[in-house]
Amino acid sequence: MALNSEQIDAFLATVRLQGVGKAALALNLTQPAVTARIKKLEQSLGKDLFDRSASGMRLTKDGEVFLTYAERFEQLEGLIRRNVIDENELEGALRIGASETVAQCWLPEFVLRLHTRFPKLQIEINVDISVALRDALVDREIDLAFLLGPVSEYAVDNVALPGVSLGWYRACDLAPRGDGDAGFLHYPIMTYLRRTKPYREIRAAMLDRVGPGVRLFPSSSLSACFRMVEAGIGVAALPRALAAPYLQRGTICEFDPDCPLPALEFTASFGGEPRRHLSEIAAQIALEVATEHAAINDSDDTR
Repeated sequence: MALNSEQIDAFLATVRLQGVGKAALALNLTQPAVTARIKKLEQSLGKDLFDRSASGMRLTKDGEVFLTYAERFEQLEGLIRRNVIDENELEGALRIGASETVAQCWLPEFVLRLHTRFPKLQIEINVDISVALRDALVDREIDLAFLLGPVSEYAVDNVALPGVSLGWYRACDLAPRGDGDAGFLHYPIMTYLRRTKPYREIRAAMLDRVGPGVRLFPSSSLSACFRMVEAGIGVAALPRALAAPYLQRGTICEFDPDCPLPALEFTASFGGEPRRHLSEIAAQIALEVATEHAAINDSDDTR
């Protein structure tokens, strides 16, 4: 028998994702390539592992038996990678998804530290909203996600990251439309996209505080929100960690409308089934970098 890890990976991905199409996406292969690997595996074993029909693919009895051994092989391969292979020689790709907040805060430092530790590793990055990242992680289209979490899936592990606090910002020359800082809330409020937790929380708070006449301007770009605040178009509740350059230029100011918002809670989430040692290491590196970044920002806030 001429078995190899690529064939076993194709078999396991097809079983777990319930189809060749999703397996191909998860493995970054074409569907014909995944099909070919499975057929070669079946030829080597001399057994049909799947019953194929118009309704899909189901494991045969031989396939169910082989699944147990394939999972043991996968675990053994993971132990070899962790305990035997030199980290400097570790190759392959790690597909990372990140929310824009993380991308603008500490993602570059994380990538630098990860690349330093694994110089031969290919790092792929996708920036998107947390809802889309969660779906991509569950569908095995990415290996590690930095998103508003945790992800409540049995096959996903979550590492809690430091919270990101929000502050209220306006153009420094903007005049309130009412008494005190609360008067600024009658301007349009720049915020996160609709399908996000921050948007839902900000909208709920503003409906209670301002009423049904509140105007929210959702945006997929936090940097665009800051620029619109600079231009005096409206105000915004945005991450304090991203506000420093604008505050230093003196184009925006923080204000207090007596409407505190909860910190954004992020996680480093990755597939826990099957367990991939590299993703676990990367998640811990992310925790270190995010913690250092948060400490620096907390220090700046107390000056």
